[in-house]
Amino acid sequence: MRKTTRYPVKKSNSLWQMYKTVSFLKVCKNFIAIQIGRYTPWLGVKNWLYRTFLRMSIGDESALALMVMPDLMFPEKISIGRNCVIGYNTTILAHEYLIDEYRLGNVNIGDDVMIGANTTILPGVTIGDGAIVSAATLVHEDVPAGAFVGGNPMQIIYTKEERDAKQQE
Repeated sequence: MRKTTRYPVKKSNSLWQMYKTVSFLKVCKNFIAIQIGRYTPWLGVKNWLYRTFLRMSIGDESALALMVMPDLMFPEKISIGRNCVIGYNTTILAHEYLIDEYRLGNVNIGDDVMIGANTTILPGVTIGDGAIVSAATLVHEDVPAGAFVGGNPMQIIYTKEERDAKQQE
């Protein structure tokens, strides 16, 4: 189960009410920083931009590939460990706007994690140290440390122990 906090809304759907939950100026600032970062090929500049303007926690030597899309509304809820690779066009969400409610949740990505291209990470998820997420995966629940996961919906392909045994063969 994802760890999110639910906030009910009345009247129109929650997306119509988003500026009651996050300021318009914050969204504009985040949009500009994210768009510059998505197209910036210099990893150090991108990490500095995201740390400085989005208040994301990004560990040393982590690499967010071109077109990675961090959460526009609540990027400060994203934490990425050291020495990670986040693949091309991955989306990392820390919010969900639904009909009758919106949900917020931290996304915690451990150290030495590899996330394949075109992956979507939903709010309230933790990806453990050393995990590998296959390309085009919908990460809708926690990923155990060292596991290899993939698919839509995500499934565990190998646990850490199975991966270690396979590498020793």
